[in-house]
Amino acid sequence: MRKGISFWKSDWLAGLVIVLGLLIISFSTDVIDNLERYAYDLGVRVSARDPGDRIAVIAIDDQSIANLGRWPWPRTRLADMINALHKGGARAIGLPIILSEPQLDPGLAALRDINVFYNGNLAPLAEGTPAIGELGSKLSQAEASLNTDQHLADALAQAGNVVLPMQFVLGDPQGNPDKPLPDYVLRNQVAAVRDRIGAGEAGYLPPDTVQAIPPIALLGEKAAYIGHIASNPDADGTIRNELLLVHNDKGYYPSLALMLAAKSLNLGVGDISVNLGESLRLGKLTIKTDPYLQMRTFFYASHGGKPAFSEDSFYDVASGKIPLAKYKDKIVIIGPTAYGLGSPQVTPISAGMEPARILAHTVASILNQNFFITPEWGTALRWIAVLLAAAFVVFGLSRLKASPAAAASGIFVLLLVVTHFVLMKSSGIWVELMLPAIIVAAGYVLITTKHYLVTEKAKEKSEVQSAESNRQLGLALQQAGQLDMAFEKFRKCPMDDSMADVLYNLALDYERKRQFNKAVSVYQFIYDYDPKFRDLAVKLQRAQKLEETVILGGGAMSSAAATMMLAPGSDEKPMLGRYQVEKELGKGAMGVVYLGRDPKINRVVAIKTLALGNEFEGDELKEIKERFFREAETAGRLNHPNIVTIYDAGEEHDLAYIAMEFLHGHDLARYVKPDTLLPVSKVVSIVYKSALALDFAHQHNVVHRDIKPANIMFDPDKSAIKITDFGIARITDASKTKTGTVLGTPTYMSPEQVAGKKVDGRSDLYSLGVMFYQMLSGVAPFRGESMATLMYKIANEDHVSVFEAKPELADILPCIAGIIDKALAKDPADRYQTGQEFAAAIKACIDASKKGSGDALPDAE
Repeated sequence: MRKGISFWKSDWLAGLVIVLGLLIISFSTDVIDNLERYAYDLGVRVSARDPGDRIAVIAIDDQSIANLGRWPWPRTRLADMINALHKGGARAIGLPIILSEPQLDPGLAALRDINVFYNGNLAPLAEGTPAIGELGSKLSQAEASLNTDQHLADALAQAGNVVLPMQFVLGDPQGNPDKPLPDYVLRNQVAAVRDRIGAGEAGYLPPDTVQAIPPIALLGEKAAYIGHIASNPDADGTIRNELLLVHNDKGYYPSLALMLAAKSLNLGVGDISVNLGESLRLGKLTIKTDPYLQMRTFFYASHGGKPAFSEDSFYDVASGKIPLAKYKDKIVIIGPTAYGLGSPQVTPISAGMEPARILAHTVASILNQNFFITPEWGTALRWIAVLLAAAFVVFGLSRLKASPAAAASGIFVLLLVVTHFVLMKSSGIWVELMLPAIIVAAGYVLITTKHYLVTEKAKEKSEVQSAESNRQLGLALQQAGQLDMAFEKFRKCPMDDSMADVLYNLALDYERKRQFNKAVSVYQFIYDYDPKFRDLAVKLQRAQKLEETVILGGGAMSSAAATMMLAPGSDEKPMLGRYQVEKELGKGAMGVVYLGRDPKINRVVAIKTLALGNEFEGDELKEIKERFFREAETAGRLNHPNIVTIYDAGEEHDLAYIAMEFLHGHDLARYVKPDTLLPVSKVVSIVYKSALALDFAHQHNVVHRDIKPANIMFDPDKSAIKITDFGIARITDASKTKTGTVLGTPTYMSPEQVAGKKVDGRSDLYSLGVMFYQMLSGVAPFRGESMATLMYKIANEDHVSVFEAKPELADILPCIAGIIDKALAKDPADRYQTGQEFAAAIKACIDASKKGSGDALPDAE
């Protein structure tokens, strides 16, 4: 009997069970595979090669977006860059930008309609058809200048060395495609494809595709080559391979990287030869691949803080800051890297690498012949290592004492890890050796643990130490504000009165954070131990009541509906940061405004909340939060009698908030209709003060970007005004960009805002001019039946004089029309350059009017 018990407790049997268990895990889950990929990525990072200087990246980065306007740009901008690079002597140009849809400028569509109407045709003029008259010629010229796709096509044709991308959707086709690919795609098909080993029967073929999305014909026909940009990430979502070929219908199509490398070598698709399941050649270059013709890309590490490849801002090149001679005989890749553009992907050396940068690494890997491969003998080496590791765990550890076993296990694992990295770093060879390493490490740990836990005394000692450790760790986590993790640790401790005290304090912390549902869970946990503990019954009932009635902005609710409510008759008021929330004042586009009080100094404040979590997520949410607090800090430095004072900004749960001066009165939005207009003298005074306030903000490098009546508070009793929402407009802009919609109406937007260009303080002065016009006349200077029509008028048409909108103004303030006309100039250079200049013009107008008509108007305050 004792012998049988000894058999089941033997170390060699435990070792055998461990080995078999890990092999089952390896074959049935991705755990070991994920570890192998992690080790592969580390090997890539430590492998150093010289990428050379043949490749340069021109990045459409944040600086370019800030200076040249929002993406997507007119394609003429890309055309100008390609023309410049062609003149500079670039060898090949890669453009990893999807061009599968034509770009139709709103102005182009309008001009085509006008052209059709003017020339009396029912369709646009055919190419080469002369226009009627001088106006017809001008219209045709304007139409041609706005045809951005034609400009880009002309640039592609002139350069002759631009490689465009094409989208393929990977998948198993169920039938034949709806229609054949266009000829300009078919000419990129690889013809020299052979199957010498029966790769088709073995399944060693490039991946199939179910859909092809080529660039538009106008551009595709002018491109030197077209290459696919389909990617095949590993199970963990990381890009490690380059699909050199994909299969569509009856042909094989090369990747963008492969065709860009070919163009740089003056080779073409005819110089690509393929042996299915074996290899791929580009001219005299043999590219080492796996049986599916996937190349394991060599990702080059940066050196001394500098990227592996030369990278310049598109704006710097376009503006002439970077000489074009820099790109002579270079492979130039033009692609987006700005935040929010493109689709950054995980690579072995980066958690978010833009496609343009991945393309640079892939092309360099092809041209430099740098790859990672798994040779035929690699699989055999792996399983030999697995057998040796299993034998060590089953037969070796059972015969060794603790210290020798630790040393031997460490040496074994170290040998495997070192072999892995040496092979990758020196030869670019990847052999999966993490499974045998895990077998040895897990075997040692588990068998050692078995030795430690063989007696009941050891178990009891372990439990006592574990309980104390959990208690101390839980207290530390509670002190750090990580209440959920603290509760998990406390629940693992034996329950007694002292532990109930600890949990009671934890529940109070949850209440202070208004997480009443979690406070209920803690109180219930204590209740199960002792229902009569302290005032537990009262606390539990109160927390359950608040759990049902208190709702925080954000979460599952939309931002427009986000609110914070109190139970009827409750004397408990929620806290937001250090502020006690009294009641809701109103809702905005992204959050709710509350009346609050700072209990320490009894100051009444308005608290504007923004449920950023409803609009953003992940890295984008982190970036927006940083921008939110940066803008709030900037706005908080503005100390002016006509600008609302910012006291504080913070974040709690899913809410970001700004505490600001509580204002009496209401916004000016109610005074812009013909039947609710204020007296002219008050309107002039309001605009005068607003201009001075904006001048103060602009001097401190703060641009509002959203000046309109709704953002200016007016106290009729004191004739006082306050400009609000400095800094909020940029957060709202980010939300608009994310959702692809425009919130509200662009009535008060300047022409440069409508065009997506960079704005400065003169844009605020334009918006103030629109408000001036509307508050005097009761109508906006520009109106349209649709948003597109309105935006077109703002950008292109002159406004009707304010005297035509309200003739009696000419008798009161004859000079006011000129002031408004200058404020509404299309070109910022023609407007008032500062708020002080705007205000001075108003004051001069009032003074002149008083001299001419007595004391009809008061002085500008």
